Amino acid sequence: MLEKTQVRIVAGSLRGRKLTVVVHEGMRPTPQMVREALFSILGNAVPDRTFYDIFAGTGVVGLEAVSRGATAARLIEKDPRQATDIQKYADEFGIGDKVQVLKADAYRWAERWLPPRDPVNLFLSPPFPDLSEKGDEFLALVNLLLEKAAPESVLTIQAEDGFPLDRLPNPGEWDLRSYGRNLLAFYVKPAPPPPEPPPTEPPSA
Repeated sequence: MLEKTQVRIVAGSLRGRKLTVVVHEGMRPTPQMVREALFSILGNAVPDRTFYDIFAGTGVVGLEAVSRGATAARLIEKDPRQATDIQKYADEFGIGDKVQVLKADAYRWAERWLPPRDPVNLFLSPPFPDLSEKGDEFLALVNLLLEKAAPESVLTIQAEDGFPLDRLPNPGEWDLRSYGRNLLAFYVKPAPPPPEPPPTEPPSA
């Protein structure tokens, strides 16, 4: 069943701007309270970075990232209608030059993704069927993105109660927050350890 609803950008240069979006049963739009918490926790990690809104859906998370100072947003959405609507709103809000909507399946896109050298934000809010029926594929996607992303990049998952947190890479290193049935899981990719110093030559006799 399709349902029209409005979502609002909460803060930043586009504060108060609204999107009229069509939501269907398979979608899992990020509730406003969870979106506010997401950006509050990311804080200074948003400005001056590229924000990837993977499984973009309505696109409001990626657009809000630009509103809050992200240099650019890349929104990955396989539904052609949703993708067209996101770009329409980006142009209408005057940020079309900072927003790129990629009409693609998130899993196939990740295989081809050439990440920038600088840290980025990666936000994953998969539809219900992906959490319930594609668990292994989704976890493989998380691993691939973390492997490719530059050090100090932040990957955030919006999931639901029952998500297998223990199967995430480095499970003890995620920052977990609960909001009703919604869960936010944050992971900062660590910097590689510094190279070992070369062995010193013993002093000559």
